Amino acid sequence: MLSFLARRLGLLIPTFFGVTLLTFALIRLIPGDPVEVMMGERRLDPAAHAQAMQRLGLDRPLAEQYLAYLGQLARGDLGQSLRSHDGVWHEFLELFPATVELACAALLFAGVFGVLAGTVAALRRGKPLDHGVMGLALAGYSMPIFWWGLILIMFFSVELGWTPVSGRLDLLYDVEPVTGFMLVDTLLSEERGAFLDALRHLLLPAIVLGTIPLAVIARMTRSAMLEVLREDYIRSARARGLSPARVVFIHALRNALIPVMTVFGLQVGALLSGAVLTETIFAWPGIGKWLIEAIGARDYPVVQNGILLIAALVILVNFTVDILYGLVNPRIRHRR
Repeated sequence: MLSFLARRLGLLIPTFFGVTLLTFALIRLIPGDPVEVMMGERRLDPAAHAQAMQRLGLDRPLAEQYLAYLGQLARGDLGQSLRSHDGVWHEFLELFPATVELACAALLFAGVFGVLAGTVAALRRGKPLDHGVMGLALAGYSMPIFWWGLILIMFFSVELGWTPVSGRLDLLYDVEPVTGFMLVDTLLSEERGAFLDALRHLLLPAIVLGTIPLAVIARMTRSAMLEVLREDYIRSARARGLSPARVVFIHALRNALIPVMTVFGLQVGALLSGAVLTETIFAWPGIGKWLIEAIGARDYPVVQNGILLIAALVILVNFTVDILYGLVNPRIRHRR
């Protein structure tokens, strides 16, 4: 087990440095001058512009800038936003709960309906229900997030008026942000109807963000279930006269969910990347919307360190899934 942990930890360090190099290089390929964007409509004379570039350290060679950036990270300094002059870490912590709440709701939606759809499709293999479920899964996986989000807004928000268009809570509610998670904060508050309103705001973004992971989980569950249902112990369980529900949900599904665990871990990255578009469409005040605005403003510290923090979270989640998978399936630990 220790060698297994050592191999996994050995992969984290080069991955982390690769992310720092990519984020540092890619943000500087975007056309535009961060000083001019930061100053807005104000015109700067060349001397003031050069002074601002020197103050921000943007006049130095890229290699020196990158080494200085790594030095800041080594000290735990994520820098300050060029727009708000607030600390990147402070802004991240302030907005991160909104993204976590949305991602958890999307993963719950995808997990429940994805496992259910995959199980039903496996039990009806080759029949119209199987083809219909897998066809819907393929359509969901192929559907662009921005198009799907706008379609749902037009139908449920504009035509039917069932759900709000944007935001996390109506302005008529005054809820104190205790935890940053709106569902929790509305439950802690004394505002009647605030929790249901927060739930209505969360519903459409969670469905949009969870559609692609749902399709992946459904297809993976179906494949795993078909493989497990062919095992000898399933035939033995049926021969002993166990009920079909017990055979499926206790013996088959529990073992089929072992590979699906890995899919859940991989979907964290997809959820956080999909949150960029989802939060922009629904004006959801989270990390994705924050990064989009920072890219438009050429806010180097926010883009570099915001993406780095998200990448570190994804790496940590996938590392945890690897460890859990190794504990559940000991054969994984002995593979090179």
